[in-house]
Amino acid sequence: MSDDPLYVGADVSSGSWVAVAFDAEEFDHAAVFEEVGDLWLRYEDRAEQILLDVPIGLIEEGSAGREPERLARETLGPRRSAVFTPPVREATRKRRYPAAKRVNERKTGTGLTKQAFAISDDIAAVDELLQELPEAREVIAEAHPEVCFRAFAGEPLEHSKLTAGGYAERMRTLAEFDHDAPPVVQSAAEATGGASVGVDDVLDAVVLGYTARPGPGTLRTLPPDPDTDPTGLPMRMVYRSSSPLAGE
Repeated sequence: MSDDPLYVGADVSSGSWVAVAFDAEEFDHAAVFEEVGDLWLRYEDRAEQILLDVPIGLIEEGSAGREPERLARETLGPRRSAVFTPPVREATRKRRYPAAKRVNERKTGTGLTKQAFAISDDIAAVDELLQELPEAREVIAEAHPEVCFRAFAGEPLEHSKLTAGGYAERMRTLAEFDHDAPPVVQSAAEATGGASVGVDDVLDAVVLGYTARPGPGTLRTLPPDPDTDPTGLPMRMVYRSSSPLAGE
């Protein structure tokens, strides 16, 4: 087994993590994990960068929200609805939606969407991992697939990833970034075919993997100079681009 560094993108869907790993030169493999802790155990010794599609760096209270979501919506244009406002930290620990919604309302003055609550367990699991394992903070960062696609495309995408037009738009964007991307997507889909993983989840993991891996452009963040949450985690979304999407 090679010891070359890996660059990993992972998308969470229906409680499973779809991970796509590259080495510095090419696609290495894809895998599915039931827990983010399992994903970390698999890659902790080799990964230079792991990008996850969940909010990292959570607010405790206040109505202002996080700057990454505001900037992401601004840059996504027609796809701004793909960005949801994450729960406050306490709300991510609630098991039932009504309780989480009440906590969020008390802490921020605003409600909590069911979409945001649906991945609260995953947000909490990543948050707990980063609180318990300081070394993971050097490797794991947040990235939003739609922001990464937007950065690669050079302009806002028009279609939802769940439509045929959206699939074609994202495949075209990946192929323009790297001509090897179509076979990478096919290999990743085949490798994860035994799990209940949608092709849109595979595409999201692939674009995060390409973002993590050294390549064209520069690794940047929304915002460029992020604030940290009360536990010291930066509140930012990572993307790769030759020019900033906003704020620099």
